[in-house]
Amino acid sequence: MTATTATATSTTSGFATGSLIGATVTTGLLAGVFYAYASSVMLALRQLDDRTFVDVMNRINTVIVNPVFMLSFLGSVAFTGLAAVLYWRTDQRTVLWWVLLALALNVISFLITSGGNVPLNNQLADTSSGDFAALRHQFEGPWITLNILRALANTAALGVLAWALRTTNKG
Repeated sequence: MTATTATATSTTSGFATGSLIGATVTTGLLAGVFYAYASSVMLALRQLDDRTFVDVMNRINTVIVNPVFMLSFLGSVAFTGLAAVLYWRTDQRTVLWWVLLALALNVISFLITSGGNVPLNNQLADTSSGDFAALRHQFEGPWITLNILRALANTAALGVLAWALRTTNKG
């Protein structure tokens, strides 16, 4: 190995580790958001009347689309994908397999959110019928179920990414 090759390999490995840390942090933040919904937010909203439930949930759905949340939501997939690409270019195949598993779990969470929770949020936002009980009934149960599934997927991805970090540079 030449000095140039060693430097390039070291740089790639450094970027790979950095992206793995980014993936772990953003995935952990996202898992925490979904856990907070499951363990407190939805439990508190359950105690509200239908109109207030719909109003508060719609307000949450509006304010959560912000740069801080989007960094973790998009970053969990982007950083994990980047880590997969960069570890593909190293000799750390064990780490790569863990990163690929975490990427699959993060993509599952992303798909649950974009294909399930977001459409439910959009349905809830259409209050033109004025039937808040029906809106809530169509929304609450399915949304909670999907939220738990994405929380589990992100939490599992977090564990896998933590293990990948532990495995880094151990072959």
